[in-house]
Amino acid sequence: MKILTPLFSLIALGLIIFNATKVDFDAPFKGESTIALITIMASLCVILMMLILSVSKRIEQKTKERN
Repeated sequence: MKILTPLFSLIALGLIIFNATKVDFDAPFKGESTIALITIMASLCVILMMLILSVSKRIEQKTKERN
């Protein structure tokens, strides 16, 4: 789990960078630009979920240390 969380975050960041190059900023909601924007949003959601998971694991570890 310690390796997978940063790995998924890095993959998502790579997808964001890749798809940012595919967006046509003159017409962002037409053709492949729409797919690129959807993929960017999905990748941002993955990064957010990995951050939530990381915080959750830290909280779990601290509560175990108290007991």
